[in-house]
Amino acid sequence: MSFQYLLIAFLVVAGLVLVLIIGKFFNLWLRARVANAPVSIPNLVAMWLRRVPNALIVDSRITAAKAGIPISTDQLEAHYLAGGDVVEVVLSLVAADKAGIPLTFDRACAIDLAVKGTSKTVLEAVRTSINPKVIDCPHPEMGKSGKIDAVAKDGISLRVRARVTVRTNLDRFVGGATEETVVARVGEGIVTCIGSANSYKDVLENPDSISKLVLNKGVDAGTAFEILSIDIADVDVGENVGAKLQAEQAETDKKIAQAKAEVRRAAAVALEQEMAARTQEMRARVVEAEAEVPMAMAEAFRKGNLGVMDYARYNNVQADTEMRKTIAGGEDVNGSNQSA
Repeated sequence: MSFQYLLIAFLVVAGLVLVLIIGKFFNLWLRARVANAPVSIPNLVAMWLRRVPNALIVDSRITAAKAGIPISTDQLEAHYLAGGDVVEVVLSLVAADKAGIPLTFDRACAIDLAVKGTSKTVLEAVRTSINPKVIDCPHPEMGKSGKIDAVAKDGISLRVRARVTVRTNLDRFVGGATEETVVARVGEGIVTCIGSANSYKDVLENPDSISKLVLNKGVDAGTAFEILSIDIADVDVGENVGAKLQAEQAETDKKIAQAKAEVRRAAAVALEQEMAARTQEMRARVVEAEAEVPMAMAEAFRKGNLGVMDYARYNNVQADTEMRKTIAGGEDVNGSNQSA
């Protein structure tokens, strides 16, 4: 009897637990059943045990089923456990299906996980693929002028602002370059086109030549976008960069010539000072040589090579020379006084 009582008690408890479980998940089960997207109660219990929000999974599956997109709860659970946004993925699939854009569930999950942590979503990527958006080149936040500066071959600079129409390429979205790469490549193409023009007038006459050249370069290769068109929104004539550079070059050449002239002047001054020093040195040698004359005469006296009469004649000649110098100097002075 005790065993029967225990069995009955166990069955009662199990029945109560089953009733509670059915009561807890009956609403979700019925909602999915009515929406023709059935989810079994054991599956709901398993999601609850895995701490997966079963209401979110069921509602997402109902949305996909109503749009005619077959998605299992296991796929939705796997993406949720991977850290993805289940609602965004389902809505992006619905939007792509209505627009006739081929997009698989796995591709949508990959895009959603790729944009995780950024301000973009997979739904935004699909919407951009449906409705192309316009990107300013350069970006308004880049630079004060908000335009790309480029110089033609004649030295005249042009300031250009372009508008790039792009749409998302879902096949290349994962791993593809971002908008910044597209803007940089378009800017590079604009600078190249203007730089190869012989005159700035050619660019002003045919601004569409910039768009054609940039589009032919395939600047959207390897990016997450497909460029539909590049429109030149504004072109302004800037300053004459060539003339400015020539003026700066002339000023630089002038300074270089002045520096070289200063080097030559300094060298001349140094040479003059060197010659003056050498002159003083030669004068010193002359004085030194003159100082040796009396010593040589004394030596000649001692050796008998010079007599008294010879010395007297030497003094007479020297006195006569001094007198002639004095007379010559007096005549110069008188002549200068008379002329004055």
